[in-house]
Amino acid sequence: MPITFNHTIIIAKDGAESARFFRELFEAAEAPSWGPFTNVQLDEGVLIQFAAPPLEEIQNQHYAFLVDDERFDRAYARLVDWGVEHWADPRMQHPGEINHGHGGRGVYFRDPAGHFFEMITQPYL
Repeated sequence: MPITFNHTIIIAKDGAESARFFRELFEAAEAPSWGPFTNVQLDEGVLIQFAAPPLEEIQNQHYAFLVDDERFDRAYARLVDWGVEHWADPRMQHPGEINHGHGGRGVYFRDPAGHFFEMITQPYL
């Protein structure tokens, strides 16, 4: 069996809010949820699980998502419409812009829990 990525847990004080943001932004499918998890299903069976932290403090993480050009256009338009602060670079030196790295486009933004999300149209490798 080949190695494939199956799931990850994204810690969020309000997992339902973060899952809704993610689903609406990326046009992702809702998935059955259980226990402390609010789940979102991606292509190829990848599961993103949003859950409240076991402790009060949340350590912010970075998550990057590869999308096609059409989905990038729609998702980027949503970010702008929703007034989500975004940057062309991870150091946040180019606010309100996208980048054109690796032969595609990319943008960085924070989700409702404060995690640093990246959306790109071309993989790095």
